[in-house]
Amino acid sequence: MNKKYTTLLIVLIAVVVGFNMMFFIVDETRQAIVVRLGKPVGGVKGPGLHFRIPVVHEVIYFDKRLLEYDAAPAEILTADKKTLVLDNYSRWLITDPLLFYKTVRDMSGAQARIDDIVYAQLRVELGRHTLTDIVSKVRSEVMKSVTASSEKIALNYGIDIVDVRIKRADLPPENENAVYGRMRAERERQAKKYRSEGQEESLKIKASADKDRTILLAEAYEEAETTKGEGDAEAVRIYAGAFGKDPEFFTFLKTLEATERSMQKETTLVLSPKNEFLKYFNGSKPGK
Repeated sequence: MNKKYTTLLIVLIAVVVGFNMMFFIVDETRQAIVVRLGKPVGGVKGPGLHFRIPVVHEVIYFDKRLLEYDAAPAEILTADKKTLVLDNYSRWLITDPLLFYKTVRDMSGAQARIDDIVYAQLRVELGRHTLTDIVSKVRSEVMKSVTASSEKIALNYGIDIVDVRIKRADLPPENENAVYGRMRAERERQAKKYRSEGQEESLKIKASADKDRTILLAEAYEEAETTKGEGDAEAVRIYAGAFGKDPEFFTFLKTLEATERSMQKETTLVLSPKNEFLKYFNGSKPGK
């Protein structure tokens, strides 16, 4: 009885082991190829249960998910002969496992190939632009162009490069001071230009204000003189009217005013009895 159970158990284990050796499972996140003596057979295996010949066939799995490769920093020369140290990364997919296996074999080979492709395209594309443009203007356009050209080349290896991005773009330590010095000089030149333009605009505003002030003063002086002339004319008219009504009184009033002006404090006058100033005081009329 024990021998039967033992034999049955051995057979069951053999069946399980044989099943595991003859069949393999590919999950949804992976794809696989079967290799016989180093050569792929039977095409790409998708998710599910698949058959293989034990010992003869080897199963190699490949990830179907989006993968990322972080490249080591490398130097790039720009159009204006500036050196940049770029730190970039790439996102990629294995689209053709058979071609992938034939060309790069495994993940290490794929990453090495991606590194070569992306670096070459970055060097070509960034070599067409200046440092200032790369940093501030055309960075996104450059990345799109590098991604497109890298993807086109990588398809020959069963790889689809989905995206290429620059994490950092630094200057080599020996170039930083020189570049910063040029940037500082450029900013100072711009500041001087703005100050000069401001001073020029200030002079224009002051000149315009002085001109307006002169015009206003001239107009005010003209108006004052006109008003004064009109006042003088009105005074003459009033005096003439008053003189015409009583010339005798007007002459007498003017004589008193002239006498008051001439006889200041502590002033001694020696006058003839016939002097015009005295004729009103002795009862005579002027001119008689």
